[in-house]
Amino acid sequence: MRRVLVMAGLLVSFVPAAFAQGPANMAGPPAYPIAVLQTLDKVTGRVRTVETPVDYSLRLGTLDILVRSCRKRPPEETPESAAFVEIREVKPGEEPRNLFTGWMFASSPAVAALEHPVYDVWVIDCRGNEPPSGAPPAKGRGTDAGAPRR
Repeated sequence: MRRVLVMAGLLVSFVPAAFAQGPANMAGPPAYPIAVLQTLDKVTGRVRTVETPVDYSLRLGTLDILVRSCRKRPPEETPESAAFVEIREVKPGEEPRNLFTGWMFASSPAVAALEHPVYDVWVIDCRGNEPPSGAPPAKGRGTDAGAPRR
């Protein structure tokens, strides 16, 4: 256990200060319009790769996933993608419950992970492809993407 904590401490010390700030005031790595997430349904064992536009709500079962920012280091630096993610559980007849709010890192998903009995969600990458002008943003592949949640 101590070894894991030491490794986590070393890993966090290498994370740039820009990733430690909130999404609105983050300077440094450029922002991308699309976050690539991977999800696991622990009941069925199904793993999905989902692309979702920033600031659009994505539904995964009872989870409402919202990526507020997706950042990626330039190619000449050590590879790292990070997304500021808000995850809520929305059950019928109940108030939404916040499960996770913070930065998720592609290179070390265990540093900031969603703890849920049915689902796992983690960041894979950030993409820069924008939809054609005049077209609505692409919906998350394999799940229901809703309207923007602000």
